[in-house]
Amino acid sequence: MNATEVTEVEDRGPAAYLAEFLGTLVLVFFITAVVSLYVSPASAQNPTPFIDFSVIGLVHAFLLFGLIQTLGLISGAHFNPAVTTAMTVLRQIKPPDAVIYIVAQLAGAVAGALITKALLLDEGKAENYGATSVSSVINGDILPGMAAEGLGTFFLVWVILGVAVNPRATKEWAALAIGAALGMGVMVIAPLTGAGFNPARSFGPAIVSGDWGGADTFLLVYVLAPVIGALVACFLYFAVVMSPGKREPGGLEPVG
Repeated sequence: MNATEVTEVEDRGPAAYLAEFLGTLVLVFFITAVVSLYVSPASAQNPTPFIDFSVIGLVHAFLLFGLIQTLGLISGAHFNPAVTTAMTVLRQIKPPDAVIYIVAQLAGAVAGALITKALLLDEGKAENYGATSVSSVINGDILPGMAAEGLGTFFLVWVILGVAVNPRATKEWAALAIGAALGMGVMVIAPLTGAGFNPARSFGPAIVSGDWGGADTFLLVYVLAPVIGALVACFLYFAVVMSPGKREPGGLEPVG
């Protein structure tokens, strides 16, 4: 295909919408379940909370790897409104399909968190069934929280662009690379913000537990910051990595 040709973006159908719903449901269920099980809050008997971020990070990595391998060809395996927003800007998905994707992702996230609550009613209550929150490590401040969530999402989307969107990429490694990027980001940033990197992942348990951590904090840290991080990754990737002849997003192959 000539670099100046514009690839027609395919319409997404019910199978893709269902894949986004199911994929996000599974993603949020396993993430909120592992957080509920592997985070031990402080108590009178145990004043120092124990959190195994290595296990939590590895669950993210293996989980996303498996979901991309099984659902990537159906929907592109977004499972994340920030990723869908980035793919819309890059003309990898049409805006009407993107809206349906985001609705499906949010619905799947709520369903996944509800399953966690149903299975782990007592175990997960202390951790609000995996809801994200800005840690006291950064004094609960909004701006550092936004920076952490934005950077984590930036790196995740940067890897997605490099291994799944770039037509010159070796796509056989895409699922592993993207899963590893998410797992690494979680291991580093989870102690600061819970490492949402995904408005749907934060939305589901917030709805189920009723713990938003403050409306301003939720909207700025867990919605706006990931979207900004994803968009900055798009613009920088095409400015720095792609050759001038292939910078036109319309010339890229569709993700799904």
